[in-house]
Order: sequence, then structure tokens, then C-alpha cells
Amino acid sequence: MSQPAYIHRLRVRYGETDQMGVVHHANYVLYAEEARTELMRHHGSSYAQMEKDGYALPVRSMQLRFRSPAHYEDELEIHTHVATLRGASVTFHSEMYRAGDRTHLATVEVELACISLLRTPRRPVALPEALRANLEPLLVAQTITQARQGTQQGA
Repeated sequence: MSQPAYIHRLRVRYGETDQMGVVHHANYVLYAEEARTELMRHHGSSYAQMEKDGYALPVRSMQLRFRSPAHYEDELEIHTHVATLRGASVTFHSEMYRAGDRTHLATVEVELACISLLRTPRRPVALPEALRANLEPLLVAQTITQARQGTQQGA
């Protein structure tokens, strides 16, 4: 049975906005990264420890869809879950909302490849067993990605 999304809260800081008080688009990528690293930490997989153990998770692909702007001082809720878990990669899906009125702000999906920091050249390797064990219970059965793939295959 799948777990509900991990919810990370943050408040938009002044330096993340433009002159009109609107969050600059690049910050949504940082918000998604903060949410997924906190999800990992919360479930027993510190990214810092993983790097000390010789692994890294560079971004392989990312999709970001904006729906509504966030503003200075908004409190955001970022709902993140594990969308897919493969041999050497993991995909996280995040939905961002303004906490006060539940306005849907953005959707982010990011696929991370697992590499060894101890090998040259750096190539994909299997996800560490401890990370896989911590993330497997967080898989969500039906995601936007899976629905999109089904639609594309049926077309």
C-alpha cells in the first residue's frame, strides 16, 4: 500500500522574488530539491551520508509546470512522493501549493540517476540497497507520469 506524500513547508524569502514580489522561476527547482532531500532524510536516507558512502544522485531529467505565481511571504506546501524506482534511478513528483488558500502553484517531476563517486568515469550504478529499502514503501501506485506514459503508448 502506498504512503501519502511527504509535505514540506517553507516561506518565500525576499531574495527569491523579483521587483514585483513574485517568486523567480528558478527557485521552484530549489524548492523541489529541498522537499525531496527532506523526504529522504525523514525516511532514513541522508543525502550527505549517501555522498560520504560514495554515491550521488545527479538530475537526469526534470519537468516543471507553472500554474500560478507564489509571492514574497507566502507559506508553501510541497507534497512530494516517489513516483518510480528503477535499478539505477528514482523519480520524485512534487505538487506545490500556497498553504493559505491551497492554490496549486507548480508541478515538478525529477528523475535522478545513481552514480558512484568512487569510479572514473562516473556511470550509473544500482541504487544503494539502504536507499531502495527506505524509498520502496513510498512508491505511489498511480502517478501523473504513469498516466502520461499509458496515454502515449495508447496513442
